[in-house]
Amino acid sequence: MHPKTVLITGCSSGIGRATALAFLEEDWSVYATARNPADIETLGEKGCRIATLDVTDQDDVDRVVDRVIDEEGHLSCLVNNAGFGQMGPLEDVPTEQVHRQFDVNVYGPHRLIRAVLPHMREQEDGTIVNLSSAAGRVSFPGGGVYAGSKFAIEAMSDALRNEVDEYGVDVVVIEPGPVETNFSDRVEREVHGNDGSAERGSDAGGGDGGGDIPGLERSGAYESFYELFSETQLIGGGGLGAISPGRVAEDVVDAASSTKPRARYQPGTAARVTVLARHLPSRWLDTAYRYLRKL
Repeated sequence: MHPKTVLITGCSSGIGRATALAFLEEDWSVYATARNPADIETLGEKGCRIATLDVTDQDDVDRVVDRVIDEEGHLSCLVNNAGFGQMGPLEDVPTEQVHRQFDVNVYGPHRLIRAVLPHMREQEDGTIVNLSSAAGRVSFPGGGVYAGSKFAIEAMSDALRNEVDEYGVDVVVIEPGPVETNFSDRVEREVHGNDGSAERGSDAGGGDGGGDIPGLERSGAYESFYELFSETQLIGGGGLGAISPGRVAEDVVDAASSTKPRARYQPGTAARVTVLARHLPSRWLDTAYRYLRKL
């Protein structure tokens, strides 16, 4: 039998890198991808097949998927992990940054899904794992653009899961809470480009207050939110209840290996508690946010 084959996006660090290594340990044939091939050279040395892949580039997507099929003859699992979090109050986020957020977090996975599904349908087997977030179930002030992209992934996954069920294809959503990653560095790269040379918008992320967030045009009206984000470490990964990327990778591999995976996995206690909050009345959540702002 051929080993099972997985294609993973966004493997330069964090969850993507941990997931690639976790699949290797289970003797899968692993295709680890990233925009910058230098970021994943060490994964190649460990046994992954590596490829350059920008999820916003359809030609890249088609080339990599075709390569996997040509070399392996099948694709067992797609892990849509590449993404970043554009934080900031909605008024302070330029529309072009909203486009960028959705291009990477929503349209990117959609491109990959459309590319792999014909092969999975033909083989009547496969698993699509979409990395969402607890923020894909519960939004919060200052996270509307990021949460909006994850809400979209959740909705698309729910529809897709039932659309492809008859073809033996499973669709799974992973909803971690805080993860110990360099998330803020990823935002910086998205705003500035791979080499950090792109121009920022006026006053982007600057100003006197805490919470230096790239890609913003700060109006000066929401400084309390920036201070709250800075103090609670909501920017940059980590914070209260944060789990390791390896813990998230465990659930990804478990879902991909299961004959009947769950529709959703919430790695870590913080994720499970946050997701439960979606059942609360909106006025309760609004009251909690007001309380945090006063603190």
